[in-house]
Amino acid sequence: MTFIGKLARFGTAVSLAALIAAAPASAKNFKIAVGDGAGGTQEALGKAFVAALVENTGGAHTGTLFLNGQLGSEQDTVNDAAMGLLDFSILAINNVTPFSPSVGVLTLPYMMLSLEDAETLTQGPIGQELVENTLRDSGVRILGWAYSGFRVLTNSKKPVTTVADLQDLVVRVPKNEIMIATYKAWGVNPTPMAWSETFAGLQTGVVDGQDNPYITVYSMKFDEVQSHVTNLRYLFSIEPLIVSEAVFQGLSEEEQQAVLDAGQAATEFSAQYLREQEEQIKNVLVERGMQISDPADGEQEFIDLATSEVWPQFYDSIGGVEKLNEALAAIGRDPVATN
Repeated sequence: MTFIGKLARFGTAVSLAALIAAAPASAKNFKIAVGDGAGGTQEALGKAFVAALVENTGGAHTGTLFLNGQLGSEQDTVNDAAMGLLDFSILAINNVTPFSPSVGVLTLPYMMLSLEDAETLTQGPIGQELVENTLRDSGVRILGWAYSGFRVLTNSKKPVTTVADLQDLVVRVPKNEIMIATYKAWGVNPTPMAWSETFAGLQTGVVDGQDNPYITVYSMKFDEVQSHVTNLRYLFSIEPLIVSEAVFQGLSEEEQQAVLDAGQAATEFSAQYLREQEEQIKNVLVERGMQISDPADGEQEFIDLATSEVWPQFYDSIGGVEKLNEALAAIGRDPVATN
């Protein structure tokens, strides 16, 4: 049976009760914080990780997912994991960047142009270097990566196809410097807002719109408070699975390897999940009344402003323009000038 088939058989952590009951007394049921709701990429990655962990440890260890930010905001979970107060967390990469700025190379606008780019960068030498940097900087270890797709723009007022269409909209963004700078390059002063406050902000009209992948729009039920979607491709959303290094070092070498292998299995599952689910979810959102528009002129206006104005601002924080060029070379793109 394939891993995906086994995942379907296992289902949620709750369905693993029989294995947990039969496990030895030293069995651990790890707490896994999840920022998003049910039906999203983060939950899918978490389920895949738990299923693989149970299989790899013969049922000795498992995990329970706590959805919708039950264990705190995504940035708070990084702090909690660093202090050993939380076992695992699945969160958006932009919420790791404040703790380990070099990871920001993955959040530069128009850096990654496909799922394949995301897989190459996260699972190759560059990804391994970012894992090491994050461990050094923040005390948490990245075990796996969820791939959520491009962050499309949603709003409650009108179709958006040009930069000019953005000007009278109040757009929520995460508290992330690169994403804030991107909207400013487009002439918009965005509203930084915690993820836990975003649905209410959209519902009450404090903000008009936000951006997130189709899968997240679906899992968070944003279609209930948003009617328009613009197919922006400025940021491919990645959701790392992190583990407290204190928790990780408390495991035996065999257990550590089981955890690492489960993270890799979950990463591979996530890529396949996105390929299989994104188009279906997009169609469901259209059926629920969301109207989808494409940017004019192949998005070139958005691209030119973002890459020319935003990239240079963050060369130093990501480790220098040379680090950006290493990433560009890995995905077959031309370097930027270094002088």
